[in-house]
Amino acid sequence: PIRIEYLSRFLSAKNQKQVIADLENGKVDIVIGTHKLLGSSIKFKNLGLIIVDEEQRFGVRQKELLKKMRTEVDVLTLTATPIPRTLNMSLSGLRDLSIIATPPTHRHAIKTFVNVWNDNMIQEACKRELKRGGQVFILHNEVKTIDKVAKDIQRLLPDITVRIAHGQMPERDLEQVMLDFYHQRFSILICTTIIENGIDIPTANTIVINRADKLGLAQLHQLRGRVGRSHHRAYAYLITPPRTAITADAVKRLEAIESLEDLGVGFTLATHDLEIRGAGELLGAEQSGQIQEVGFTLYNELLARAVAALKSGEIPELDQSYEQGIEVDLGVPALLPEDYVADVHTRLVFYKRIASAKSIDDLDDLEVELIDRFGLLPEFAHNLFQSTQLKLIASSYGVKRVEMSHEAARLNFVKNPNIDITKLLTLIKNYPDQYKLDGSEKLTIYTETNNIEERIDTIVNLLNDLQLKQAA
Repeated sequence: PIRIEYLSRFLSAKNQKQVIADLENGKVDIVIGTHKLLGSSIKFKNLGLIIVDEEQRFGVRQKELLKKMRTEVDVLTLTATPIPRTLNMSLSGLRDLSIIATPPTHRHAIKTFVNVWNDNMIQEACKRELKRGGQVFILHNEVKTIDKVAKDIQRLLPDITVRIAHGQMPERDLEQVMLDFYHQRFSILICTTIIENGIDIPTANTIVINRADKLGLAQLHQLRGRVGRSHHRAYAYLITPPRTAITADAVKRLEAIESLEDLGVGFTLATHDLEIRGAGELLGAEQSGQIQEVGFTLYNELLARAVAALKSGEIPELDQSYEQGIEVDLGVPALLPEDYVADVHTRLVFYKRIASAKSIDDLDDLEVELIDRFGLLPEFAHNLFQSTQLKLIASSYGVKRVEMSHEAARLNFVKNPNIDITKLLTLIKNYPDQYKLDGSEKLTIYTETNNIEERIDTIVNLLNDLQLKQAA
């Protein structure tokens, strides 16, 4: 009972018009098509779901068109290699993300080699594939010179039929070439990146990509995925000029694609792409956004705050100043000593994890991990954990700064702290020599302490005494 149609340039103009008219009248239930579906002439009677396959093939303009539809329809996008902006939005929580990391059964990883052009190597690679009854893709992404490459390959392999396929060919010719290749009527196809998506030929298990340095990381991964689609081991040869003649980013891309050849590495490759190219603007038409002004970490924290507010049904307070968190100074060194954690990167990672701990339990787990990896905590590292523990406790009472020496302690509160003000005023009245209020937000406590434990106990005990009573 379901009517399914398709739209592409391979459909005659008459049939295209008929499908478009039936779409508008609601006679077609499912339509499968190329970018043609985003054209201004396409009208839907009651569109409910858009599924975008090979999402990396869609540019910013097409994404904006999909976004306009998004208020009233569900959108599911699929891709082996999400573009940096899409990946960033998924990691930031703006879009839901799920990963299918299990490859089909009996599928092998594709062996990848990066080399300069060498006639003997190309000849050997093609002959090895043809001897086992397979077929070969040779990708040359320049229509102007594709005939010359075809002649060069024909010279290297005089007894083999070589054909050409590219996007500027008439539709019928292109369709016929691809059908002939699919049915194994010839063995070597010289083509452009037109084969990047939607080509599934199990017998083609070697691909040679000329000038791979000019292609993007996601593109290289997609092209490599055209081979190895059966139980045979497949080979990909990425041909580039010498390393000294290509850009630094191209070298990074080639190193990433060569090192990651296991099955299901598309997501990992996409994260490399994100690092190389940057995240891009979330809301504009620019592929690379300017976030250097605020720094990547602060940008992500601001974004996370806005996303959390929207998910809980609130409107993000854009004018609200960014909360820097509580400051704690207990007058003692609090750090991870260099002779305890020698590697600077590891130290920075632990500092970040300690500062980001959400509870005392998280902090305890980190302490156990450090002891397990590096031995018993030295004094300064112990002080760091004690200070962070106090930070977690004090912040729940509305304290924004703690400063303490062996003679006195100062607490700065936020405007509406989570303490019983009546109890505080009673304390100041009964013990005027020990407690003093400076303004409405700063409390000074005069007390002598000998070590960090005594200082922390003094503040924690005071805050516990000032705790608001819970309503019954």
